[in-house]
Amino acid sequence: MIESNRRVFLTGTAAVGAAVLGGELLTQAPATAAGATAPRGAVITARDPRYADLTTGNNQRFVARPDYVKMIRSTPDAVRAVQDAVDSGKRISVRSGGHCFSDFVCNDQVEVILDLSELVAVGYDPALRAFFVDPGARLMNVYESLYKGWGVTVPGGICYSVGAGGHIAGGGYGLLSRAHGLVVDHLYAVEVVVVDRAGKARAVRATREADDPNRELWWAHTGGGGGNFGVVTRYWFRSPGAKGHEPSAQLVAAPSEVLVSAVEFPWDQLDESKFVRLLRNFGEWHARNSAPDSPYAPLSSLFNVSHRAHGSLGMFTQIDAAVPRAAELLDDYLRAITAGVGVTPQPAARPMGELPALPEFATPRRLPWLQATRLVGTNNPTITNPTSRGVHKSAYMKQNFTDAQARTLFRHMTRDDFHNPDTMLVLFSFGGKVNAVDAGATANAQRSSIFKMCFQTFWPDPADDDFYVGWARDIYQEFFATTGGVPVPGDAYEGCYINYPDNDVADPAHNSSGVPWPLLYYRGNYPRLQQAKRRWDPRNIFRHTLSVQP
Repeated sequence: MIESNRRVFLTGTAAVGAAVLGGELLTQAPATAAGATAPRGAVITARDPRYADLTTGNNQRFVARPDYVKMIRSTPDAVRAVQDAVDSGKRISVRSGGHCFSDFVCNDQVEVILDLSELVAVGYDPALRAFFVDPGARLMNVYESLYKGWGVTVPGGICYSVGAGGHIAGGGYGLLSRAHGLVVDHLYAVEVVVVDRAGKARAVRATREADDPNRELWWAHTGGGGGNFGVVTRYWFRSPGAKGHEPSAQLVAAPSEVLVSAVEFPWDQLDESKFVRLLRNFGEWHARNSAPDSPYAPLSSLFNVSHRAHGSLGMFTQIDAAVPRAAELLDDYLRAITAGVGVTPQPAARPMGELPALPEFATPRRLPWLQATRLVGTNNPTITNPTSRGVHKSAYMKQNFTDAQARTLFRHMTRDDFHNPDTMLVLFSFGGKVNAVDAGATANAQRSSIFKMCFQTFWPDPADDDFYVGWARDIYQEFFATTGGVPVPGDAYEGCYINYPDNDVADPAHNSSGVPWPLLYYRGNYPRLQQAKRRWDPRNIFRHTLSVQP
């Protein structure tokens, strides 16, 4: 599975003009001898029938009209493509999987889209003693390749079609994160095409090794967000503390089997008081059980608090079946969530409709881990529909919901003038081993939260944009009314998630807190990210609406 032909220039012996200097690989345009034989991707202009498909992503609110889309098939190809765009003075954006919630890739200022979706290799690099993942690889393909090849995985997200490139750069998390931390907690190295002050494009490899002179470039990609510093052409993963040379010992071992529960809470059984109790039960449990050494760290839950038009609220919960007392821990969790609510959970019919009916909500189903990962990742077409328009707003919660916040959610989720079933507040378990890492160890600074939230709604018609964006703004601003309409970092909140970007937080009309948007996403790590930006992108070539400012 090692792609030696594509990476021959990494040896430093097969290319004229390529050199490894203190860990920094320089591959300058025009192409070196090795680069001349490297795969090259297509250049797609408006006359090409593929153009329409490649000028937007999964959120159809955002469309670009670039001069061309350049498909990238190798690192030398990326170096050449960046150099061409810089030499011609064209505005660049970078895409891996196309799942960006905002306009970072597709907007009316972009003149060249560099598309990395054809860089999809996953394998093991014995020289670095680490697994490599290319940015265009979709998460499900990453999980399949790592697990089938070596029995290992990374604790990444549930959406199967997300590209690894942006997911990793923003931090990355998923159902295994409470047990194993964020994806970037296992990131060992990164290869990035950057542009120096003289306007020369080159490929740089940076590792987490303390003596690596390029270490800050690695650090910037541990949660600093995509499209900020350059074009990532490869990631390498090795878990901290990994020993020996056996590949299967270098990364997290995936569970063999998991216990899963998928239930629904019918809206017709809920009134305001029951709804409030249900949400506060969720928050209270996470407040009690989010320490890194909690026996519940291997348990993670995804709770879709859907609008009343959907008919029910859905919750998917998973725990490693090999954990001592796994069934008991899962049973305790489910009982804690429903305590005093007076609602009878039903076997899930949606969004996890493929899961066979559960005879009792507290009796989980035992599934092979990869099967469970496919199940939760592929069985929610709402969030992966490539024809939808959407709006998304995020928050990290350090404390439980207040009664006022839960009532706000109830009111907006039951509005009489709102009938969109594809509307939800997603609550995702957090804490555990995520919170065992210091806030400055990676660029992802949120290391004290107990759960994460994403407010989102989807619709097909551009004529309805104002209505649905207005709904999202209303619920978000009222929920965070005491902190200026945004989750200002403090005792209760820990800001926002850069992989769920929201341009509103940079607009005083929607953020009246007086807290600048970079502090919401990066907290105290922003000055260090700015330093990395000044070194690695001094001309600010790689920029977007919420990019790090030099």
